[in-house]
Amino acid sequence: VQAQVQSGGGSVQAGGSLRLSCTAPGFTSNGCGMHWYRQAAGKQREWVSFISPDGYTSYADSVKGRFTASIDKDTDTVYLQMNNVKNDDTAMYSCKISTDRWCRTDSWGQGTQVTVSS
Repeated sequence: VQAQVQSGGGSVQAGGSLRLSCTAPGFTSNGCGMHWYRQAAGKQREWVSFISPDGYTSYADSVKGRFTASIDKDTDTVYLQMNNVKNDDTAMYSCKISTDRWCRTDSWGQGTQVTVSS
């Protein structure tokens, strides 16, 4: 499994949309899936969503119904579509995968900033 590369992010007005992506060649081979986390300034890191290699998803209550994770197996890329964003969504977003088949060794993306303005 190669280190993941994130893209997307930036500034968006409240109510708008943004899409993040995280590419990690080979990550679907161990069946561990990918998590998204976020950390706002001065706050603890918060889990956002999970997607398995076969497309099963789960979301934090704070983003359920607004964020959607999807996977492109051809490119080993996971997308996090963020709709109807709120000011509270402002944070550094990072993807996390496991590099071993026991899902114990974590690898984090470089992070991408999302800033929501009113």
